[in-house]
Amino acid sequence: MTHHNYMTKGTCSRMIEFDLEDGKLHNINFMGGCHGNLKAIGLLLEGADAQEAADKLRGNTCGNRPTSCADQLSRAIDKAFAVEA
Repeated sequence: MTHHNYMTKGTCSRMIEFDLEDGKLHNINFMGGCHGNLKAIGLLLEGADAQEAADKLRGNTCGNRPTSCADQLSRAIDKAFAVEA
């Protein structure tokens, strides 16, 4: 299992941390942001295929912002896979 931290850009959350094991997401935690919604994202994605989750979340926006916490999670997953490659 590898642990990853990602500093977000353009969102209320400041950082996302999560673990990857065999391509699956675990222990997703957002620092800052809408606590209830982000906690729910972490619960819903626990054990999910990371690449599939990133593909679904990529491009999601929040209000008039060009990104969202979910989009930032997709970027964090992409970065984690690039580091592990």
